[in-house]
Amino acid sequence: MPTVVIIPIKSFRLGKQRLSDALDDERRQTLGRALAGHTAGVVESAGLIPLIVTADPQVAEWATASGFPSLPDSGTGLTDAARVGMEWARSSRSRWLVLHGDLPLLSTSDVQAVSEPMRQGHTVIAPSSDGGTSAIGADGEFRFEFGVGSFHRHLPRLTDARVVVRTGLALDVDSPNDLVAAAATKRGTWLRKILS
Repeated sequence: MPTVVIIPIKSFRLGKQRLSDALDDERRQTLGRALAGHTAGVVESAGLIPLIVTADPQVAEWATASGFPSLPDSGTGLTDAARVGMEWARSSRSRWLVLHGDLPLLSTSDVQAVSEPMRQGHTVIAPSSDGGTSAIGADGEFRFEFGVGSFHRHLPRLTDARVVVRTGLALDVDSPNDLVAAAATKRGTWLRKILS
């Protein structure tokens, strides 16, 4: 059974508003595209199928131009985008893995660390550093509830879950401090080039 990696992307133009004190509109859009491209590219390098789920036409055009399949959602938020992607994966008889699109330190080994337990029949979940859920995957129906503290809401709903804690999955970019921390690491070298 193949695994579809659902990557919800809100909007390059409207995303990352919490970075507005550190980056102007143009640089935030550039960062949003770069983060999405990094995440989808790493997923592809791990031998999985990245599926961009978005309500934004600009993001859908970027996905097509970049060679990534995309799927529209209603634009009501991450929870709905994850549900739309999950339903598509299930209809295509695939496992699903929802992965945040703003993980600058994500590596192929991080993706393999969440996808391998799934191949063995387990569900998986990876917490973000702020208590959110940066990755969650299974092959059945699931009720998502993303937002603050979502890891602790999601975990009890999973059967036979494997919790995967890795730096590349833990650090998502929600604040200027997250961006600085990521760019200061060896894996974040590519971010420094984007932001210079």
